Amino acid sequence: MPQIYDAFASQVKVNDETIEGLQSISYTQVKSRRDVGAVGTDERIAVYFGLKLVTGKLQIASANKTLDGLLQDNKEFSITAALKHGDATRNITFDSCYVDDKSFVLTTQSHGETVYSFTAARVREE
Repeated sequence: MPQIYDAFASQVKVNDETIEGLQSISYTQVKSRRDVGAVGTDERIAVYFGLKLVTGKLQIASANKTLDGLLQDNKEFSITAALKHGDATRNITFDSCYVDDKSFVLTTQSHGETVYSFTAARVREE
């Protein structure tokens, strides 16, 4: 049975500071992979791996001064996410992060939202 985590019980921190107004966090990991073909055939005989890229997005209600400062100053930071549901927990840590860009939108009958895109050297899931 899959484990379902609750956004209301979970918490995300940037450098140990809880992110207020967080609407969502998303990330992807992509590994560079190359296939090695056998000479004289169309079959793969080996695979080698290269760089792993970790990218993510933090969607915040209105804005976040800490993330704005990290973008402005090009400073490294870490993100920790404690995902929870009842007694079940899962900790996700992003190391050596940098804010790449931010976008802001304000629509009628809604609040402003900022999306901060980041990259990380690695992600650890426990």
